Amino acid sequence: MTYQNYGINIKEIKEIVVGSVVPHLTYPVRRSLHLLHGIKSILVSRDISTELTGKSSRMGKDLYANAYYAYKHYKGIKIIVDFGTALTLTCVDTQGEIKGVIIAPGVITSLNSLIGSTAQLSDIEMRVPKTVLGKNTEECMQSGVFFGFLSMVEGLIDKIKEELQEKVYVIATGGTGHIFSELTHKIDVYDRYHTIKGLRELYYKYKQENL
Repeated sequence: MTYQNYGINIKEIKEIVVGSVVPHLTYPVRRSLHLLHGIKSILVSRDISTELTGKSSRMGKDLYANAYYAYKHYKGIKIIVDFGTALTLTCVDTQGEIKGVIIAPGVITSLNSLIGSTAQLSDIEMRVPKTVLGKNTEECMQSGVFFGFLSMVEGLIDKIKEELQEKVYVIATGGTGHIFSELTHKIDVYDRYHTIKGLRELYYKYKQENL
């Protein structure tokens, strides 16, 4: 494992928090971190007591972290759009109540499925096309991926607003979130590390109550 690309000095790492949504990889990852750093990691979960209410017993740790950080650091009703393996929209209000979650296939997941299921379609560059109507196969697929998902995200945000009859503040995160946040005015801010920051907040909460 290397940290140079992120400007991290390995000797400065004193505490490690893990939030895993892949159970069979949790132990190997924690063991590897322990061997590398000599530090016992803390595994955070949605069972950590916070101000959040309305959470599901099966809610993913990443969604819980997203909701908690948004609740702590943004005002009003928040929607966190996470462009990860799955596309998720998590809504939390000013009192910390999780109003609900939307889960859809992620951008890369859908693209890989399309390519893998269709022999005549090849891999494409992850680039926003200049026009909606493509002139060749690559442009056609790029349009479907980017403008298709953009329309879905904008539509889901509008549906949430309509259902709640409230103004909302929209935070985007996840691998391709920076691309989509530049294509729409419906996303207020993009934070690449939003989920990581949420895990850190959950760790501080756990540490406060247990250590």
